[in-house]
Amino acid sequence: MTAPTYDLGKLHGGLRLLGHKQASTTQSILDVPVPSQLVLPIEQHVGEPAQPVVGVGDYVLKGQLIAEPDGELGAPVHASSSGTVVAIERWPVSRRHGDKAPCIVIECDGKDAAVPDPATTDYQSQAPADLLLRILDGGIVGLGGAVFPTAQKLMQARTCDTEYLILNGVECEPYISCDDVLMRERAPEILTGAQVLMHALQINDCFVVVESDKPEAIRRLGEALAELGDDRIVLKQVPTIYPSGGEDQLVQLVTNREVPSGGLPTDVGCIVQNVGTAAAVHDWILRSEPLISRVTTVTGDGVVSPVNIRARIGTPIEEVIQLAGGYTEHVKHLIIGGPMTGKSVTTDEVPLVKASNCVLAISDTAPKGDELACIRCGDCAAVCPVQLLPQQLFWYACADDEKKLREFGLIDCIECGCCDLVCPSHIPLTADFRIAKGRIRELADEKSRAERARQRFEARNQRLEKEQEEREAELARQKDSARSAGPAAIAEILKRKQQEKKDDSG
Repeated sequence: MTAPTYDLGKLHGGLRLLGHKQASTTQSILDVPVPSQLVLPIEQHVGEPAQPVVGVGDYVLKGQLIAEPDGELGAPVHASSSGTVVAIERWPVSRRHGDKAPCIVIECDGKDAAVPDPATTDYQSQAPADLLLRILDGGIVGLGGAVFPTAQKLMQARTCDTEYLILNGVECEPYISCDDVLMRERAPEILTGAQVLMHALQINDCFVVVESDKPEAIRRLGEALAELGDDRIVLKQVPTIYPSGGEDQLVQLVTNREVPSGGLPTDVGCIVQNVGTAAAVHDWILRSEPLISRVTTVTGDGVVSPVNIRARIGTPIEEVIQLAGGYTEHVKHLIIGGPMTGKSVTTDEVPLVKASNCVLAISDTAPKGDELACIRCGDCAAVCPVQLLPQQLFWYACADDEKKLREFGLIDCIECGCCDLVCPSHIPLTADFRIAKGRIRELADEKSRAERARQRFEARNQRLEKEQEEREAELARQKDSARSAGPAAIAEILKRKQQEKKDDSG
């Protein structure tokens, strides 16, 4: 089945890149055996880290809650298999600078014993608010890479005039193919997940969006949709252009609505969820399985047999590499994510996490010459999907001009890396912009802390002034009372005041 394109909007800029995906899509998804040890970071989502609810020595079951959300924005973490908690400590994780992060380490017992399935309820009979709370309990986050907690995203959409649910199957970054094979093998579950999400949102329009270079996924989704018979769900095909899978860019393509600067898709009536997220919602709501595993692409010329695998969250990367036949003699770089937006790591001891859509082992990164001066050719502006002026942002980033960086929209940069690829001067623009955005966030945090300190100071002064006014009013009342009571009462008041002074000085 070929999906119609309908009336698509136009994506500004972008690039047509070599996919490098065929090698990892020639076979079905392989299941990684339960490892001997699981390393589960307590921060696998946007928001504050979850807080452990287990201790060293505790025995846990597969699917058991081991860390609960802390604050309004967060997601729980569940044990991916049964075993004993042997440590809660800092461990290497796939962060951009190789930092360690607090993790719960489980020594697996090989039994893979699961928590008893709770009583399930037909989601269609549940109130949307109750269904949203249920989704929150499943630890589900956006599996396209942003890892924003799904329930909170849905709750925010419920407060807006949301019209469309967009399921994102546009996997535009080179090498990554986990969503492609997921759509091929689990199309019915993805569509059922879409129905659950529509019920939670109380909307009646859903677009499942797939790139034109995924004919098998389009065919499988079309067949599943025909069998489902839900005319609220429409399959859309879009051109294969990077980064058309970006949330704002996808909204523009599918609905021809432009997300405002600094805004959200819900500002134009849309909410975007990854197809993997929809499948995870299905597994939790209909099968009572929280987000404890995911499909990940293991690929690159640094592994023997590129493949897509399904592994437990917390599985060491070295074990998924082994399922891909191990390393080749050419491997030099290990990247978690794709070549455009991924994070380089220096060890394969890092665990697979909810955000790990790809493990890329390659012999070399894209060749870059020596960095030269900007020649203001404008190539970077021509390919920028957000219609920014990267050359201007570059100058303001070098000058650390926060005001101009804000004025020229640095906050809207999606760090796609298109400007890097076309820059004839080999300037690492994306890295410069990432650093500048970090400085702006730090300054914003400092201003926020200063503002909170000012508010506390003013509140304290107001409290002290109020207390002083109350004391003076009480003293005046006592004096009035004393005048009417006579000399003996006045003497008693003076005596009490002297005693209070002694107590204060003591």
